[in-house]
Amino acid sequence: MIKKTKLLLLVLSSILLFTSIEAQSADFKPVPIVKDTLPNGLTVVYSIDKSAPIIATVVHYKVGSRYEVPGKTGYAHFFEHLMFESTDAYPRASIDKFVEEAGGSLNAHTASDETVFYLKLPSNNLEMALWIESSRMRGLHVDTIGVNTQKGVVSEELKMRRENTAYGTMIDKMSEFLYKGTNYEWTTVGSLEDIQNAKNSDFKTFYDEYYYPNNAILAVVGDFNLEDARVLVNKYFGRLPRHTIPPERPFVLQPIEKPVKETIEDAKAQLPGIFIGYRGCSEIAPDNYPLTLLSQILAAGESSRFYQKLVDKDQISVGAAVFPYSLEKAGSLIFYSIAAPGKSVDENIEAIDGLIKDVVKNGVTDEELQKAKNIMEASFISDKKNVLEKAESLASYTAYYGDPSLINTELDKYLKVTKEDILRVAKKYLDTDKRIVLIYMPKDKS
Repeated sequence: MIKKTKLLLLVLSSILLFTSIEAQSADFKPVPIVKDTLPNGLTVVYSIDKSAPIIATVVHYKVGSRYEVPGKTGYAHFFEHLMFESTDAYPRASIDKFVEEAGGSLNAHTASDETVFYLKLPSNNLEMALWIESSRMRGLHVDTIGVNTQKGVVSEELKMRRENTAYGTMIDKMSEFLYKGTNYEWTTVGSLEDIQNAKNSDFKTFYDEYYYPNNAILAVVGDFNLEDARVLVNKYFGRLPRHTIPPERPFVLQPIEKPVKETIEDAKAQLPGIFIGYRGCSEIAPDNYPLTLLSQILAAGESSRFYQKLVDKDQISVGAAVFPYSLEKAGSLIFYSIAAPGKSVDENIEAIDGLIKDVVKNGVTDEELQKAKNIMEASFISDKKNVLEKAESLASYTAYYGDPSLINTELDKYLKVTKEDILRVAKKYLDTDKRIVLIYMPKDKS
């Protein structure tokens, strides 16, 4: 599974871009996989990698912002933070100390469909990693000190993202328009008011609904002995109870009835920002493969059509690219351009529309498709050489497809995409006026 963040940063050298597919494929070594399921429902995926004395563990909870309800948004993201507080096994402000003193690192992320915690440590510290993760899976302290501390942290993060950053409300507004009426209508960070108004009991209820072994995947990757790891996993996770997870609200995505265009005055913006959102497909849909490659060809990196036309040739933009925003149940493509000084919003929109209409009518060239495949393959192979990236991928494949072995075969789905596939998805998703256009204008400071 190619990470969304990776797709926004794929700028590679010309040598890499023109390397042959056959030569790169030789670098990919299949990932060994063992999959277990404990009696309490925890799915465990092991992959041994002896290339360095390192282990990585990932705990992927099948809970993100889409599992929330209006009036109680941002809870999954809040738990990304609260999980670093105290548990029955260790006091506040100690988890970082344990890991850093062992020479390791830890982090977490939240998205619409998931909350993921990861640890990377020297391989003789596997037991520490499992102890930490099992402790916070069912022993987290949802108490006043921890909740109030993290409310402060999360509130500042929300203000920083929305109020103190140029174009900071863009994703919120796009989500509201693109996914109206669904649980994707709000973003992962949720509402500041919802977090500030939440009681300890609200957070405790959320924790006691979702953070259980049968709602999680544990991936263990690196330098370890399989049977020893199985013993440790059973020791720390086998005793934890399973729980009935609440059923999801039905997901019904209605068609966009009419085009939306909104202009926002932005005190933090130095230049006008143009953001154009189209409905796409879900991350697990077959169309995601050609649509991902199409988004790269159009607007990913300095060799893309958007950059070449808007930035290099016409010089009407200082930056132009795309956010491929694919989720488990839906998706979108969000194109953007930051207008160059003295250049108009209308010039940028006209240029973007011209590029989109051209690809809808004429598709892409052999060279462009080959280049996009090379970029995708290089990123895919690079990820699988890192134990932490590998662990995250194995957990994701298991969570979304039920099959971690897709880590060894998904690349083929990108490499099999044809020009006809690209043209088909271009017409299907981009040949419409039912789109969202957001224009951020610098606030007049006179």
